[in-house]
Amino acid sequence: MLPIFLASLISFALAAFKPLDPELKNYPYPFPVEFLEVKVKTQKYKMAYMDLKPQGEIKGNILLLHGKNFSGSYWEKTAKDLAKEGYRVLMPDQIGFGKSSKPEMFPYTFQLLATFTHKLVNQQNLKKYIVVGHSMGGMLATRMALMYPEEIQKLILVNPIGLEDWKTMVSYKTVTELYQTELQNNEEKIRNYQKASYFDNKWKAEYEKGIEILVGWTMHKDYPRIAWNAALTSDMIFTQPVVYEFKNLQMPTLLLLGTRDRTALGKGWASAEIKEQMGRYDLLGKEVIKSIPQGTLVELPGLGHMPQVENYDLYWKNLLAFIKK
Repeated sequence: MLPIFLASLISFALAAFKPLDPELKNYPYPFPVEFLEVKVKTQKYKMAYMDLKPQGEIKGNILLLHGKNFSGSYWEKTAKDLAKEGYRVLMPDQIGFGKSSKPEMFPYTFQLLATFTHKLVNQQNLKKYIVVGHSMGGMLATRMALMYPEEIQKLILVNPIGLEDWKTMVSYKTVTELYQTELQNNEEKIRNYQKASYFDNKWKAEYEKGIEILVGWTMHKDYPRIAWNAALTSDMIFTQPVVYEFKNLQMPTLLLLGTRDRTALGKGWASAEIKEQMGRYDLLGKEVIKSIPQGTLVELPGLGHMPQVENYDLYWKNLLAFIKK
């Protein structure tokens, strides 16, 4: 007989997960969603975003950039707390993610995503702003900071991937090969990946919310389009490292790291010896911070890739302190 907790968890998962279309038309976001039209040649795409304004005077503007396995919706608590502190918060879904378009063909580069995000910033008339990027969003935030240094006041990287160049460590996988792997995803594989990679093989019922979109997509008839975009963005991450350019950052930068994190693209096909060397955030933070001119490293011992989930209070304390510094 299953323990009551485990039975409840399984029941929750079965009840919560349902097929979700590529643009999440019936999936509720925490704040109103608007769309910005962007173009590549003659093709038009929709970039979803949320814009949360404080009730009183605006003290500043903050752009929150999501990671690869996420969308803007997971910033809900951070955004609410920032708004309470008087900040206007902009949360886009990048093309290929969340409620934004999922193209059949798209020239994914961090420069292009940064350009589209900057178009959104301009449309909203944000002249100066702070950028916070988590996971893949950290790579994008870094690219934006390098492209628009005169606008970005501070840069905050929360467990960003790309602190090392994985293509120097493991062999290259083609987009087709990555696509075939993505097609094999299902609820069990998604949960097990996050459990092992993000949460030190410990799983709580509240973590189920974090895989709801990913699982729902695998259950939809159009999942191959999601899988193809996921393969393209993995290729972008693998082939476009930013680690060599941290030395060019011109603004105060916070590296906020859960040191238990071992996230690394390519680890799945690395040799046992190389696998042990990849994604060592407990070592990478200390090394990378040396190259950032105005860098501050804050390590969060015992936390992994999702410090904002595992220990929100500690994450928030350090995030806010740097924003107000």
